[in-house]
Amino acid sequence: MSEASAAPGTSAAPATTTASGVSGAPVPTIAVTGSTGRLGGRVARRLAGRGVPQTLVVRRPERAPRLPGAVAVRGDYADRAAVGEALADISTVFMVSASESADRLAQHKAFVDAAAEAGVRHLVYVSFFGAAPDATFTLARDHFHTEQHIRASGLAYTFLRDNLYAEFVPDLVGEDGVIRGPAGQGRAAFVGQDDIADAAAAVLSRPDDHTGVAYDLTGPESLTLDEAAVILSEQLGRTVTYRPETLEEAYASRASYDAPPWQLDAWVSTYTAIAAGELDGVSDAVPRLTGRSATPLADVVRAVRG
Repeated sequence: MSEASAAPGTSAAPATTTASGVSGAPVPTIAVTGSTGRLGGRVARRLAGRGVPQTLVVRRPERAPRLPGAVAVRGDYADRAAVGEALADISTVFMVSASESADRLAQHKAFVDAAAEAGVRHLVYVSFFGAAPDATFTLARDHFHTEQHIRASGLAYTFLRDNLYAEFVPDLVGEDGVIRGPAGQGRAAFVGQDDIADAAAAVLSRPDDHTGVAYDLTGPESLTLDEAAVILSEQLGRTVTYRPETLEEAYASRASYDAPPWQLDAWVSTYTAIAAGELDGVSDAVPRLTGRSATPLADVVRAVRG
């Protein structure tokens, strides 16, 4: 499905009424965050391709993509006043998670509160597969608590719980062609960002149809890192292998990055979550939302290579 095509059952663009009430360019009722990033940018481009007006909420408006029907406004997650102003007259918001940081959850809560105060009706939040208060992957706990805060805010919501990004898998490979981590023989259902963006665009086109739903977004297969290494070898044209580490070895091998403890825990727990089986399981959400099959890891890696 091309970016300009609409999924079955999508609605037409909003009526063409400007803020001044004069017939002309439509007033955006959808806001997209993270449009300067890979996922948010994909979603913004898909909405523009469908002719949907949108407000792009970004920290630096000059870096926002220039898209037809899109207006870029400043809004940092932690700046409630700026977010409130940016979301005035907006009914639906696509909220990507903030950059990884020690205070990310606090930023999320501030943004959600500002959205509710601004009169936003529906929040479509990019969460994580298996989000839970006791999730092995430490950042999945932040996603759980963000979801809970959204529920408590009174906003209508839809959660897109993404598995690990398929585009991220080649980055696991060291310079020596080895993937190292304490993942054992656990499995993950790596999902492509284009699949997530297509699913998000479908939800944003008819948000009321998806109120109160949490979608697990996965690829079409659940793979061990041994199996992923075989796929990477075929697609990258060099030998890639997986070498399991113990927990102690994992922390030791990453100590040279001089990262804060919370970041090290996040890196290592990515693998231990796989080992625990918490990223295993294939969902039919991508096919149901997009009308096509989810993209295999091999195809994602091939596309990334260009």
